[in-house]
Amino acid sequence: MKTSRRNFLSFALGVPIVGATLAACGSSGPGGDSDKGGGGAGGTYWYLSVDPNETIRRTSLDRFNKAKPDEAIKGTAFQNDAYKEKIKVAIGAGQAPTVIWGWGGGGLASWVDAGAVEDLTSWFDDNPDQKTRRFPSSFAAATVDGKIYAVPAETVTPIVLYWNKKVFKDVGVEPPTTWEDMLALVPKFTEKKIAAFSLAGQSRWTNMMWLEFLFDRIGGPEVFQAVFDGEKDAWSNPASIKALGEVQKLVKAGGFVKGFASITADTNADQALLTSGKAAMMLHGAWTYGSMKTEGGDFVKNGDLGYMNFPPVAGGTGDPSNTYGNPGQYYSLSSKASDAEKKAAKDFFATQVLSDEEQSDWVNDAGQVPIVVGVDSKFSGLEDADWLQFVYDTASKAQTFSQSWDQALSPTAAEELLNNIAKLFSLDVTPQEFADNMNAVIGK
Repeated sequence: MKTSRRNFLSFALGVPIVGATLAACGSSGPGGDSDKGGGGAGGTYWYLSVDPNETIRRTSLDRFNKAKPDEAIKGTAFQNDAYKEKIKVAIGAGQAPTVIWGWGGGGLASWVDAGAVEDLTSWFDDNPDQKTRRFPSSFAAATVDGKIYAVPAETVTPIVLYWNKKVFKDVGVEPPTTWEDMLALVPKFTEKKIAAFSLAGQSRWTNMMWLEFLFDRIGGPEVFQAVFDGEKDAWSNPASIKALGEVQKLVKAGGFVKGFASITADTNADQALLTSGKAAMMLHGAWTYGSMKTEGGDFVKNGDLGYMNFPPVAGGTGDPSNTYGNPGQYYSLSSKASDAEKKAAKDFFATQVLSDEEQSDWVNDAGQVPIVVGVDSKFSGLEDADWLQFVYDTASKAQTFSQSWDQALSPTAAEELLNNIAKLFSLDVTPQEFADNMNAVIGK
């Protein structure tokens, strides 16, 4: 079971997951039809494979097709990378599926620019309960120029600062409450030959999470919002320069595990460093909880895993409740669909997406937190109730829940960002050089 912030494959909790996985094996694959009841009269729906999520998506669609056979939608599942290419080509050719699964943000904005997806603002106006039942923070990545172009769906996964309680106890220190505490802990762990922070630096997006929080805590979400809005030289904001300098301060202090630039998140090696006690802390997505539980021996079972939101920076203006990560997944409606297909899709959105049954599937079969206000009432009695409640509180109480930068930006700007982040962490660029390089691709 590997870490994937796209599929949240790792967030599997207990026996029900295994059952769901086995049930789906052989029923679908890249480009394969995944539903058995959809006759296609209501159009088509493309979504990601990989269980337990695929089974939950298919089950929800099957429920709709059984209830509305005259509007049956044909579903097809694709693996992640294949889907990205397939949907890009289909939209370019004007042959997109009726319902388009997506990540929102920069990708959705490009579909809007191409006129490929419907404006759903009036649908939400006509169905106000569909808006009020979802986390307000889930709508930002669905909104382009003030209009809603996607239905926020599925689950939320904030980025979390994990810590090893046993290591902290052995070294005789307390978990950090500020960024300054985090820096001060580095020499105390180093003296005991323990890395303060595990990091899978070769993956680059893992490094990016540090910048997201430091930018936010020092200057607030407005700093990156200016980049997203395409403001000239937005990366040169003094808060940006300070944040870039702070992360290099941590690198120079030896805060990250030795050789971090050669560690990949796909191997879960970064999580193993934390669960084995070779590292004291790790900044990573909520999707890693399940793999730490299944692959980390008794680490989670024994109560050695601690977790918290990223602490504030002294003098910073960002609200400490703010968080980053994946505020949801997103279903768009193709502008090329027929009127009958659009009606079927909207009926699917209204009656099955995040229905009570689907909410229970996400909680019980996938161990994930749907983006539904009040869904925490379903956590009572579950083995991981405390963890689920933490995720729910972090997401629902955040003043601002921002989307991961590489999802929010265009593919061109995102790749340049990841390249420069790698250089920043290897100390091959200064904060100002980083800002200059990124200013050059604003709006591209």
